[in-house]
Amino acid sequence: MDTETTTDLLDASFDLVARQDAAEQALTSLRGDVDEVKSRLEKVSRAAARPAISGTQSVSPELKGFVDGYLRFGRESELKSISGAVAADGGFAVPREIDALISAQLKAISPIRSIAQVVQTGTAGYRKLVSSGATTNSGWVSEVAVRPETGTPKFNEIAPPMGELYANPAASQAMLDDTAFNLEEWLAGEIATEFARAEGTAFVNGTGTNQPKGFLQAATALTTDATRPFGTLQHVATGSAAAFDTAPELKLIDLVHSLKAGHRQGAVFVMNSKTLATVRKFKAADGSFIWQPGIQDGAPVRLLGYPVIEAEDMPDVAANALPIAFGNFRNGYLIAERRQTTILRDPFTNKPFVNFYATKRIGGQVLDSDAIKLLKVSL
Repeated sequence: MDTETTTDLLDASFDLVARQDAAEQALTSLRGDVDEVKSRLEKVSRAAARPAISGTQSVSPELKGFVDGYLRFGRESELKSISGAVAADGGFAVPREIDALISAQLKAISPIRSIAQVVQTGTAGYRKLVSSGATTNSGWVSEVAVRPETGTPKFNEIAPPMGELYANPAASQAMLDDTAFNLEEWLAGEIATEFARAEGTAFVNGTGTNQPKGFLQAATALTTDATRPFGTLQHVATGSAAAFDTAPELKLIDLVHSLKAGHRQGAVFVMNSKTLATVRKFKAADGSFIWQPGIQDGAPVRLLGYPVIEAEDMPDVAANALPIAFGNFRNGYLIAERRQTTILRDPFTNKPFVNFYATKRIGGQVLDSDAIKLLKVSL
């Protein structure tokens, strides 16, 4: 009996040890599961705290409904979340994400827009008051001397002529059915390219009738800032009736210093590529070129130390032409545009293609006639 009892006690002891080992293994496994869960929760928390990386941002319901519903398939019921109602001339206001894409690309490819002052308006019109003179009769006097009354500056109202700019890009239905086709970026690029081409011409040579008034359409005179009427630009003559004179670099220096020092901070030259090709050959008296290439990749080329903007709508060198402008266009030219771009989907006019008729009201006018100077080919 003693032997049997001892054996039973040993078996019970071994069984207890085995159960303890099993319990410890289960507890260790449970702790591992808990640690894994904690690790996953921490990763999720860190991912939620990180800012969204460009290209992986969540798409707003407004943009998704507009692109996948209206643009791709013409379902107007998808536009319930859009605040912009149907415009009087048809079409819907695009979501702010697409409007931002259009604006960014316009600024990148439209030469005058990239240097001018741009304001957003909620209505079709925009007005601004501009002072055209300083106070007078101010100065130093003795303690008991008579003090003449101080004059006040004159204010002039600026109301840029506006017109409706439109673009009408087309896409095939097969393109729209392809979900991998980035419709919003394609559409923004097509609209921006057409807008830039049309507005680039208007900001330089626009007549002011149903379109902006270009800065070359303003009246010009040889007189200086203190004597010219408001809205009249000063021009500097080349000294030759049909081309540059024998010392054209000196005329360019005169053009630069006809601009007030305050406006020269941020001033640029504006000309087309053909004129620039001629100007690049000009040399100073010591034989050095007055044109300077950009030192770094992407840096603008410089002329007499100032950046050069190529605008192909500027005229060539010819008799009585104004081929070169120099000035601070941020102060000198105003672009006013209605905030929303509207789009009307048209699947009927050009079957089997779908047209997207985009419109936007844009205006422009010289803001400060002292801030822009012109070089005129004349004696």
